[in-house]
Amino acid sequence: MGSHGSESPSAEKAELTAVLDSLRHIIRALRLSSSAVEKAHGVSGAQLFVLGELASGKRYSIAELAARTATDPSSVSVVVARLVQRGLVDRHVSPDDARRAEIAITPAGSVLLREAAPPVQLKLIAALADLPADELAALTRGLGRVAAAVGAEGPAPMFFEPESDRPSRRKA
Repeated sequence: MGSHGSESPSAEKAELTAVLDSLRHIIRALRLSSSAVEKAHGVSGAQLFVLGELASGKRYSIAELAARTATDPSSVSVVVARLVQRGLVDRHVSPDDARRAEIAITPAGSVLLREAAPPVQLKLIAALADLPADELAALTRGLGRVAAAVGAEGPAPMFFEPESDRPSRRKA
C-alpha cells in the first residue's frame, strides 16, 4: 500500500476497506437492479437505461446515445441492436442526412419503460454529478489508475451487458 503521509498503516487499511466496501455496494446495487429488471421485463439494466434516454420521443444517433449514457459507442450499438430485435426501439434514416441512423423508442418500449423501476445507473450518474469538481477529478484519476492496474482499460461495455456479442473489429 502507498503511503499517505502521516496516516498509520491501520488507518490506511481502514480506508482501503472502506473503498472496497463502497465499490462492493455500488456493484451489488447495479447487479441487483439489472437482475430485477431482467426477471420482470426481459431486458437488462443497460437496455432499460438506453430506453430511458429515448423516453422523450426524440431520435438520437448512436454517438448521441453514447454521450447521453456516458458509454462507448460500440457498447451502445450492441444494446440498441438487442432493443431493435425486441421491437422496443426502431432505427430510422435521418431525414436530414441519409448516412445517419437515428434511434427512437417504440410504443412497446414506452410501455415497458413506464412499468419498470428506474435503473440504478441514473442514481449513480446523479451522485457523481453532485460531487464537487475536485473530488470528481480525484475519483476519475484514482479509478483510472486502478482500472489500468487490473488491466481493465479501453472501451467498457455498459453495466452487466455480456461482451461476447460485441462486434469484432478484427480484419479477416
